[in-house]
Amino acid sequence: DGHPWIFRDALEGGLPPPGRVVTVVDTRRRFVARGLAESGPIGVRVLCTADRPVDKVLFARRIGAAAALRRLVVPAGTDTFRLLHGEGDRLPGVVCDLYGAYAVLRFDGQAALHWRDVVIEALGPVLDEFGASTLLQRTGRGNKRRVEVVFGEQPPGPVDVVECTMRLRADLLRGQKTGLFLDHRGSRRRVRRFARALRVLNLYGYTGGFSVAAGLGGAASVETVDTAGAALELAERSWADNRLDPSRHRCHAVTVEEFLTGARERGDRFGLIISDPPSFAPSEKKVRSALDAYRALHRSVLGLLEPGGLVLAASCSSHVRRDAFEQTLLDAARKTGRVLQVLGRWGAPADHPRLAAFPEGDYLKVALVRLAG
Repeated sequence: DGHPWIFRDALEGGLPPPGRVVTVVDTRRRFVARGLAESGPIGVRVLCTADRPVDKVLFARRIGAAAALRRLVVPAGTDTFRLLHGEGDRLPGVVCDLYGAYAVLRFDGQAALHWRDVVIEALGPVLDEFGASTLLQRTGRGNKRRVEVVFGEQPPGPVDVVECTMRLRADLLRGQKTGLFLDHRGSRRRVRRFARALRVLNLYGYTGGFSVAAGLGGAASVETVDTAGAALELAERSWADNRLDPSRHRCHAVTVEEFLTGARERGDRFGLIISDPPSFAPSEKKVRSALDAYRALHRSVLGLLEPGGLVLAASCSSHVRRDAFEQTLLDAARKTGRVLQVLGRWGAPADHPRLAAFPEGDYLKVALVRLAG
């Protein structure tokens, strides 16, 4: 049916080292799939459900198909987007993001990494077509994160990119993800649409993409909250790059909990609050505590809303289902004696496609709700 994983527990017999091509057959020896052996709970990352070779030709064809999709779906006035989205482009474990003249490649798991040189060779002409002259590869996470220059020149610092005519700065060497949260392009577009004349609060603001979108949308004022001082510096610079009035933007290098407590004590009220926290559920075991954390966060947020105010609430936890996440908003509304109207719900944009047979790919859940009168 096109699911890109076969779990190790579902397989009989041993597996070769990660990255080796394996053919999966059923108990009658009939062909089921062909893919790459993987380490860990995922036994095989599936590349073909038809009996065809897994080779450099296949990788080149899949990368070419991904590029064709981006030519179709990436909006005008945008030079930063996801070019390769792993499982969603039938390239499990391979992610590549474009930031103007720079591309950032990342491999999830050992299987895809085994095919690194093949992927890079196929990427070359595609990157040239999109105007990217430098390819970086990210490895590791957190303090172990490393960036290697595959070809081209290392960026001297944060790079300037454009998203739907909005200017943003991305730190490709030290920033989160590959530099920006590109999957929130549609969310930022909606914030820009609804922010006019509102007092806006951007929680977990990172480099201020939502803040700049609100400013360009005519927000009366914007508050950006994040514990990372370096990210807030980029938020300030992006605000200035878009020629927005500096008096309308304030950054707060404190935890969200600290800010919300202070705002509640001051009696602050906002017309639009963006709540996009980091993953509360890195594993299935953490789902229950994650839902409790969302409920508590949403209760605090609803308490700061003006009458008729809006909340854009997001979850990037793949283990949290959409219905469970949206239930935390309803639970918070009931707890605070409020009624919410749902104005929209969505996920990642079309440059982050997901296979129909792979609901696990719906990691991003976003809801826009309004405090009803």
